[in-house]
Amino acid sequence: MATFAYVAPALIPTLPLTSTVRSKSNFSASSYAAFRPSYPASLYQRLLAFHRGPRRVCLDLGCGTGIVTREMSKHFDRVVGTDPSANMAKQARESVAQKPDFSHVEFIQASAEDGGILGTGEVDMVVAGQAAHWFDYEAVWPEMKRLIRQGGTLAFWGYKDHVFVDFPLATEIMQHYAYDMHPDKLGSYWPQPGRSYVQDKLRIVQPPASDWEGGVERIEYEPATRGKHSGEGTLFMEKRVTVGECKEYMRTWSSYHGWQEQHPEQTARIKGGEGDILDYMLDEIAKGEEHFRDEANMISIEWGSGLVMARRR
Repeated sequence: MATFAYVAPALIPTLPLTSTVRSKSNFSASSYAAFRPSYPASLYQRLLAFHRGPRRVCLDLGCGTGIVTREMSKHFDRVVGTDPSANMAKQARESVAQKPDFSHVEFIQASAEDGGILGTGEVDMVVAGQAAHWFDYEAVWPEMKRLIRQGGTLAFWGYKDHVFVDFPLATEIMQHYAYDMHPDKLGSYWPQPGRSYVQDKLRIVQPPASDWEGGVERIEYEPATRGKHSGEGTLFMEKRVTVGECKEYMRTWSSYHGWQEQHPEQTARIKGGEGDILDYMLDEIAKGEEHFRDEANMISIEWGSGLVMARRR
């Protein structure tokens, strides 16, 4: 377990989740559900080991397609997932429709800052997976104080870029395409400041000490390209995928959707076009890494991550 003495401002002037890629007309909730990474049992076990007391109600903020909500439903009597995107909420509802095991799960279109969804002190645990970097904390912290019972748990986590653990050159080229600020690359299209918060593994998320018992527990992982598990910290997120699947995952990036809006004439080859930014990126990688020339080849990837947990006083 790692602890950090990161000092951040009490309030985070960030954009609301409604302004992110999820609300864009070209966003595909089905692609997001298919290609975004899930979270391992070890992460949920860490949350539950930290939690104390009853497991009656869990609230999942920025729930997306309901990955976390459905998992938490195994451990709580009632689970509510909220997301400001109507498309996401619809996809999440469809994932549990007519399934008796999820009769105690509900999905609501709402932002993390919305009040009145649940009663004062009604919630035992609030979670947010890959959403906390978008919250307006000036509104969120008072709402968390109101919703969570004394001794209840808050757990926010997020993941940054993946790396190709066996391919340093491929990782370097990907990072260049992802963060170069030229308009033909992706760097200028990341919504900020949220992306920088994820890149810093959510260290800016600072629950007010006056309301949260014993400060904050943080668990981090920074991947490396010296082979599997060569990074530092506690690894939660890794996956074996094909080169083609990895490309489709990167097409769920918010920066890709911003780039796409500015380059409508460039269509992905998988859709019959001559190529888009990610086709060109993989072309460049394949020049130096023969393994990437066949999109059916398997690769190992790991994500950097940050988990923030706190207990309500």
